[in-house]
Amino acid sequence: MKRNKGFTLVELLVVMSILGVLVALIAGGFRTAQMRGRDAQRKSDLKEIANALELFYSDYGKYPPESSGYMLACPYNPSIGTGTSCGWGAGEMTDSKTIYFKMLPSDPNSKQIYKYKIVIGSEDQKYQLFAHLENSEDQDCLGGDCATSPVSITCGGTTICNFAITSANTTATEE
Repeated sequence: MKRNKGFTLVELLVVMSILGVLVALIAGGFRTAQMRGRDAQRKSDLKEIANALELFYSDYGKYPPESSGYMLACPYNPSIGTGTSCGWGAGEMTDSKTIYFKMLPSDPNSKQIYKYKIVIGSEDQKYQLFAHLENSEDQDCLGGDCATSPVSITCGGTTICNFAITSANTTATEE
């Protein structure tokens, strides 16, 4: 009696199904890890910008002015109290004596941007920095909910900002 050595169709389908499930689980975990990594980068970027803003404040007693979500400090001209718009990922925040930030970071997702805002009526005494976090489970989102944000500021296209770092004397929901 001669017996064929090999796998049956059912055995092959079972193995392929198991491999498919494993690949789906691993790919899903990898995607989540990527989102969390980009969100960690956003949080780190905004914290570093906030540190530079505090150094600027210690020199001038105010934060740089803003225009359309960009700070006007690349370079800043103290004699007129304003400067050129700082591009995210391109601008050097300086006053020609001190370099506060060599190159302002840009959002890890090229379709999104950070936003800088001076609180209206604060006379440049309160700032807000905004970004959009991708991980919907992140506890640092504004209001504790990443899906609904208490602010209506967009971080690129129609993406609503849902994370903020602010000066100590304000909140992210203050207009």
